[in-house]
Amino acid sequence: MNLCARELGYQALNEKIRSTNDDVTIDDCYGERFIGCGAKSRIITINGTPGNAMGAYLDGATIIVNGNAQDAVGDTMNDGKIIIYGNTGDALGYAMRGGKIFVKGCAGYRTGIHMKEYQDKKPIIVVGGSAGSFLGEYLAGGLIIVLGLDTDNFPAGYFTGAGMHGGEIFIRSSKPPKNLPKQVSVSIADESDKSRIKDILVEFSNLFGTPMDEIMRKTFYNLTPNAKNPYKQLYTEN
Repeated sequence: MNLCARELGYQALNEKIRSTNDDVTIDDCYGERFIGCGAKSRIITINGTPGNAMGAYLDGATIIVNGNAQDAVGDTMNDGKIIIYGNTGDALGYAMRGGKIFVKGCAGYRTGIHMKEYQDKKPIIVVGGSAGSFLGEYLAGGLIIVLGLDTDNFPAGYFTGAGMHGGEIFIRSSKPPKNLPKQVSVSIADESDKSRIKDILVEFSNLFGTPMDEIMRKTFYNLTPNAKNPYKQLYTEN
């Protein structure tokens, strides 16, 4: 099914998407919200810039964006894949609990906050460029990778991992992270660490045409919760 977002508006557009189980291609997208919410088992291709909450509660579908995306992409998504060939806004993957999000460019503030995992569900976010402040805030599970392919500076803002109590963050950088919150431990990723994320990096490389040699050229830093200074100590004296 081929749809023109500009002609339909966001409400009629989403009704059309929900009315079919076929793959959908959307042209002339200029900020239409809620595209692909809860979608299962199909491919939705968007040409343009989708609005807020694209792919919220996604449950198995693949969404491809040939352009940028706005805020709250993949909010609380459960399964599936989101592929963005540009940049994206704030709160990427908020409370995400499964599936994968790949962003070729940069992401805004609060990427991956409140992510969690349960049993076989492990959410994954890969950002090719830089990410804003509060990356992985309150992270409870899952995996975030920031590659910093756009900069020689450290590719994440302030308060990375604030309140982190699960999951892990990998950040590729020629400069080590500074001023991390006390709830975060940092180490240089060793070969065992890098082998655990290799398949995800290869998938990013294949999607966006970035050579693996370039991806692996810089140091990866592994951020994990600090068991000696757990997040719960913010709320208890014991």
